[in-house]
Amino acid sequence: MSGGARAEARAWLGPRPSAIEMAATLFAGVTGIMFAGVGPLLLGALEHAGRLSAAQIGQAGMIELLTMGLAAGLTGALAGTRRLRPLTIACGLLMALLNAATMWCDGWALVVVRGLNGVPSGALIWLMTAMIVRAPRPERWSAIYLTVQTLAQFVVVATLGPWIVRPYGADGGFAVLAAMSLAAALAGFAVPRAFEPLPVAVDEPSGLPSPRGLTALAGAFCFNAAILAVWIYVEPLSRQAGHPAGTADLALSLSLAAQVAGGTLATLLAGRMRWLPALLASQVAMAALMLLFARLPGQGVFLAGSAMFGGLWMFSAPLLTPFAIEADPTRRAAVLGSGAALLGCSAGPLLASLVVSDGDVRGCAMLGAGAMAVAIAIVLAVHLTRRAVILTRAA
Repeated sequence: MSGGARAEARAWLGPRPSAIEMAATLFAGVTGIMFAGVGPLLLGALEHAGRLSAAQIGQAGMIELLTMGLAAGLTGALAGTRRLRPLTIACGLLMALLNAATMWCDGWALVVVRGLNGVPSGALIWLMTAMIVRAPRPERWSAIYLTVQTLAQFVVVATLGPWIVRPYGADGGFAVLAAMSLAAALAGFAVPRAFEPLPVAVDEPSGLPSPRGLTALAGAFCFNAAILAVWIYVEPLSRQAGHPAGTADLALSLSLAAQVAGGTLATLLAGRMRWLPALLASQVAMAALMLLFARLPGQGVFLAGSAMFGGLWMFSAPLLTPFAIEADPTRRAAVLGSGAALLGCSAGPLLASLVVSDGDVRGCAMLGAGAMAVAIAIVLAVHLTRRAVILTRAA
């Protein structure tokens, strides 16, 4: 092993996972988050087939994201960090069973099944997050995870639409998800056997995140709630602005491409830039773009703004990890970051639904800008109150 490799190995919290263990963990984590990307396509197909009402589309999506976020936050505390392979295998098999069961359900039964599926999905997301926070450069691994999941969701959506859902309906899509879940169960044989327990602070030995760490999680919640409050209404915003048909689809495509570029840039710059100015600048720019969307700009400005929004979103999201680590150096808050983000993703659309009407959806953009302003204030407050913390190994 070279000197650089030895230095990197020492920088990991605990033993450095092998390349195969990292790849298996990444695959499991991407499989866990997959429904967040393909859900709108499949739930829309279920509604078109008469198996879900329009209201149940939102309810099914919200409950799955909610249980996913809760599971991502609680798995470590409930399951521990020692038997990761049996955990991953069990989660993959349970997801396969629930995705298959979705093919035989409709109405409220389907909503319940999707809510149950969020539990093993969230556990796999926790697995990936647990590896990220133990890495020497967690912001780089966070960017890799976000970029790979975005690419994977794009490939799956592009494949499902014309090749699976159109000829076979939503059931074909859930069959694909079941197959991916089985593959995640197989990957469970290759994930790390265990993770090193996270350290604890000498003055806060409970093992729970510190108050500053919990505040940082509130910042991640507000960040994601702000983004999803606006992004879920891209199509109605475009329609209200009087854009030509298909503008929203193009905006989503441009945003997705920009998200990949933003995540790639974050990966390349990890460790080479100061995370605080980059995060704050991105947040301010996104809040400004939300206010721009509220003004219902013309088609060209709307498309350019959508692309910028997507790029900034994926560039800045990984920076929430070093923010959480600065807030709570034990990294216990950081390992709950995915859960807080998913809860924010589920809360944003729900809150936005309270400030829009059938004729005017601009309230979502104003709400998003306000929530992002709160996130900015939290980042500044937590950073300005930072203090030295003495760490010790967990018992």
